[in-house]
Amino acid sequence: MNIVVSSDLDSGSGSSSDYQIQLADEVAQLAFGERLARLLPAGVSIFLRGDLGVGKTTLCRGILRGLGHQGNVKSPTYTLVEPYDLMGQMVYHFDLYRLGEPTELEYMGCRDYFDGSSICLVEWPEQGEGVLPEPDLELEIQAEGRGRRLFCRALSAAGQAVVAQL
Repeated sequence: MNIVVSSDLDSGSGSSSDYQIQLADEVAQLAFGERLARLLPAGVSIFLRGDLGVGKTTLCRGILRGLGHQGNVKSPTYTLVEPYDLMGQMVYHFDLYRLGEPTELEYMGCRDYFDGSSICLVEWPEQGEGVLPEPDLELEIQAEGRGRRLFCRALSAAGQAVVAQL
């Protein structure tokens, strides 16, 4: 696995809340997701950004595996959210790509998922802007050659604690 790690490169601020990593392939992306999962406290929310097909669901699959899920992970594109009960830890995987309007999240009781104890993974969070709460971590994935560059930004104290351990 080829992983190159750099801290604080994308902001130039010297802040400990930014992190980036080069991931050579899908295997590296899954491994990073598993590693990240081991650092996540209950109640954390993560927004995943990136172009279509860049690997947001792959990263979610790695996170879910790292949290103990052993089955298939499908993108909840049509259902909007897929729940996972992993040894008593609720994890909600959202894919908002097909969301018509952010207010649709209100109708489905979206705020109940972000209850301070569940882990929420949200793909295409810009579709729910104005309704979704602020995330603890924001992950942006960019294609770079055959691999991916992942930028991680902590937006809360919980997020900063995770980034500090990466």
